[in-house]
Amino acid sequence: MDQRVARFEPRRFRSTVAWYEQFRLPYPDRLVVRVAALAGLKPGDAVLDLGTGTGMLAVAFARLGMVVTAMDPEPAMLAAAGAAAEAAGVPLVLEQGSSYDLGPGMGPFRLVTMGRSFHWMDRAATLGVLDRIVAPGGTVALFHDAHPPVEENGWFKLLHDVQARFGRFGDQGAKDRRSGGGEHRRYEPYLFASAFSRIDSVSATIRQEIGVDDIVGRALSMSLCSPERLGPRQDAFIDALMAALLKLSPDGRFTEVAELVAVLACRPQ
Repeated sequence: MDQRVARFEPRRFRSTVAWYEQFRLPYPDRLVVRVAALAGLKPGDAVLDLGTGTGMLAVAFARLGMVVTAMDPEPAMLAAAGAAAEAAGVPLVLEQGSSYDLGPGMGPFRLVTMGRSFHWMDRAATLGVLDRIVAPGGTVALFHDAHPPVEENGWFKLLHDVQARFGRFGDQGAKDRRSGGGEHRRYEPYLFASAFSRIDSVSATIRQEIGVDDIVGRALSMSLCSPERLGPRQDAFIDALMAALLKLSPDGRFTEVAELVAVLACRPQ
C-alpha cells in the first residue's frame, strides 16, 4: 500500500468541471504526436486515458486514430469529455470509474495515459494492476506541467501563496498535504519499483500571454481551492487573488512559460 495516498474522493473535482475545461493548460499536439511515436502506436491501437477529466488527452489520441477509452470517477467530467469528443468529431468509449476499478478483464491496452491524475492514486497499486492490462510492448505515459522559476512566472508563486492561505484551514486538502497524498512527486521511484522501469521523458515548452481571469479560472480548477472546497470563502479568495495579481501587474496582463511533460514507462526489453 502506498503510504502517501490522498483519501479517495471520487467526486473531488465535481465543482471544477467548467473551470477545468476552460482554463487548464492543454497538452500541445506536438507533444501528443511525439508520445504516440515513442510508444509505437498505430491507428486502431487501444488507449486508456485514466483520470481523463474533460478529455484533453483522450480526444487528442482519438484524433490520431486510436481507439480510446476515457475513464474518470466524476460523471460531469465524463460528460465534458464526451462533449469535447463530439465537437472534435471523434469517438470515445466513456467509462465511469477510477484506478480502483481497474481489473484484469480490461484491455489489453497499447498505451495508458494519465494527465495530472497519477498523484491522486495509490501509485504502486495502480502500476501493479496496469501490468496486467497493458499489452506486451505497451507503455504507460504520465503527463504533467511545470512552471520553471523564470522572472515571467512570478504570478505563479503568488497564485500558490494565496491558494495555500485559503486552502489550509482544516479541510481535507490540508490533511492530504500533511500525508503527501495528492502532491505531484517524482514518478521515477514508483516506476523503478514497478514492471514499467524503462523510462523516457519528452516535453514541449510554451510561452503565452494570459490575464487575471485566466489565472483565477486556473486556480478554481484545482481541488485545493475548488468552488466546493472554498464554499462561502470563494468570493474572498477571488478578491485576494485578483488584488495580489493587480499589484504585481496593474494592467492585468502576464506571461506564462510552461513545460508540458510526458514521462513514458515500459517494461525492460
